Amino acid sequence: MARLLKKRVDLSKMRARLRSGRPLGDEVRFLKTLFESPRLTGAVSPSGRFLARAMARAVGPVREGLVVELGPGTGPVTRALIEQGVPPDQLILVEYEATFCRLLSQRFPGVRVVQGDAYALRRTLADLADRPIRAVVSSLPLLNQPPARRAALIEDAFALMAPGGVFVQFTYGVASPIPRPASAGRFSAHATAPIWLNLPPARVWTYRADPNASAPAPLFSRLCEGADRMGEEWVGKAEAAGRLLRAKRGKLGAKVRAHAKDILSEARRRKPLDIFRNLPPRD
Repeated sequence: MARLLKKRVDLSKMRARLRSGRPLGDEVRFLKTLFESPRLTGAVSPSGRFLARAMARAVGPVREGLVVELGPGTGPVTRALIEQGVPPDQLILVEYEATFCRLLSQRFPGVRVVQGDAYALRRTLADLADRPIRAVVSSLPLLNQPPARRAALIEDAFALMAPGGVFVQFTYGVASPIPRPASAGRFSAHATAPIWLNLPPARVWTYRADPNASAPAPLFSRLCEGADRMGEEWVGKAEAAGRLLRAKRGKLGAKVRAHAKDILSEARRRKPLDIFRNLPPRD
């Protein structure tokens, strides 16, 4: 009896976790958005707590100014930033998915959630032009985007930030997710050691405005850029395959519906006895 009661308690706890959206519910949400838009999601699960804490530490000590988080998803980095000491009223979350926006508003009262496009940052944050931004923390899948779009993102971020601001980005790749030409003579870049306890392992990159920043070694950069292009090509192929599958499924459905409509029309047109008249004679 005691064992049966314990199982019932465990089941009730699991149901409560699913209803609250953590943590199993978050995995399901990420998988759903990944299948719907692989280029925008780029991850199969939320960031782990060790990665989230490393990103929060990269923001630096608590001081005045807003912290803008791009692509917060279900909020693991948001939680780490608040635990690090960032006041909720200084946090601005920019999220594209409406489902995640509603979830974030419920989980983090006092934090402002903006549904918008992080790759159009100046337009998305136009009404915050009079408030200083001290850090931009990004969980966007930058390697899923063309180099020009990545370069435009960090340029917009530093254009909005106050002097001394920092741009924080994590990546599963080896090299800097910001293209080499965009960094040279403009932004210094520093990476942490791999965070092995995250799945998959990731690095946290911090960028600061620096006119004396040098470009990475050409050979290493070319190898990394080649890997980036391969990743972009595979993502593009996956999206094209998805579009083709949806189109074929739509055409097949239309044919089935048209055929069913023809059969129904023919059945209504013909008299019931006509069906039996056309039957082959019995032996």
